[in-house]
Amino acid sequence: MHDELVDHLTRSTPLSRGEALRVIQDVLAYFDETTEEYVRRRHRELQAQGLVNTAIFERIAADLPYRAVAPPELSLRQLRRIVYG
Repeated sequence: MHDELVDHLTRSTPLSRGEALRVIQDVLAYFDETTEEYVRRRHRELQAQGLVNTAIFERIAADLPYRAVAPPELSLRQLRRIVYG
């Protein structure tokens, strides 16, 4: 499906074709995550690191524009609503 990219990775890295394909599939799955799924996942990860909600939501808001397909800008309140409903 992504033969050119697989070929590129096998030429430019020590990955085999199978490994390159798995890496591509993992990356595509990561970026296929919806904004809501990303916000919830990052909230859990940052909370597990001991950050408080104020810092968590500020960091998530700062990170969102750098996603492969950036969502519209979300306020801190909108981010809280995604996590807590």
